[in-house]
Amino acid sequence: MDEDIIDHAAQLIRDGKLVAFPTETVYGLGANALDAKAVGGIFEAKGRPADNPLIVHIGSKGQFDRLTDGVKDIAQRLMDAFWPGPLTLVVRKSPLVPDIITAGLDTVALRMPRHDIALALINRAGVPIAAPSANISGSPSPTTARHVAKDLSGRVHLILDGGPCKVGVESTVLDITGERPVILRPGGITVEMLESVVGRVKVDPGVIRPVQGRPVRSPGMKYRHYSPRARMAVVEGGLKDIVDKITDLTRGYISQGKKVGILATQQTYGQYRDFDNVISLGDREHPDTIAESLYSALRRMDEEGVDIILAEGVAREGVGLAIMNRMDRAAAFNIIRV
Repeated sequence: MDEDIIDHAAQLIRDGKLVAFPTETVYGLGANALDAKAVGGIFEAKGRPADNPLIVHIGSKGQFDRLTDGVKDIAQRLMDAFWPGPLTLVVRKSPLVPDIITAGLDTVALRMPRHDIALALINRAGVPIAAPSANISGSPSPTTARHVAKDLSGRVHLILDGGPCKVGVESTVLDITGERPVILRPGGITVEMLESVVGRVKVDPGVIRPVQGRPVRSPGMKYRHYSPRARMAVVEGGLKDIVDKITDLTRGYISQGKKVGILATQQTYGQYRDFDNVISLGDREHPDTIAESLYSALRRMDEEGVDIILAEGVAREGVGLAIMNRMDRAAAFNIIRV
């Protein structure tokens, strides 16, 4: 980590500029969270809808206290267990938080990233940093600096390169403003991990189906999100049935002159040897490997110019819930069950 570059990036943040930086989840597009004009630059650079709230990244629990309207005991327990790390807490906001960050809601989403560069930037800047994923809104999130440059070159003042992100999907978003915690977006901190600390948690219906007719309370709840340019379908069921269905669909699309990409797993990769553009996302026994590579694989499919992506589903448990949440939205809920 180059200290001079971090100091330069921190000064850019204080000056109201945009800086892309790595976290353990995905790369973020950061601005001073206390400067409404600077935050507006995030929406402009990404082409992000104004009704989609942002997550504010902090470097200390003292910043958490200043940005919230009272701290619950449950928040302290969760921070002690999972911060720094891929958990975002939705809490009542203090008057310091500009409305543009929260899309007019009375809550704010806060997290402390587990990444040396991110924490150094926040602490050197001396202000909390609002940061959605550093990509064009709706496209697959960036897990390398190259992905950021491809999407936002000329729209951001500086990109800090911290190498590939380790988690690969965005943080878990947990609303703790009600009687029982509610997961608004699954991520690297699983339901099981949360329940080991705070007891029963609910999963918002928007995790597994489109949000319609109510305000979006968290990033990542839009109908279509994380999406490649190609049309995409997710195939769920028994593993043999998944492979057979994807094989049949691929042959059919190829006969129509379509270029098909397949997102397989380590267990099935060899069964698609007759086809081009097959990527193994990782090991079904270790779903964190699939999460880490998902967005990169979607971007590779776009680079290959495929017309259709067929993706194998995984079990909707543990990290698999986060993987399937991202796949469902990338495919605009085009799910084939076999």
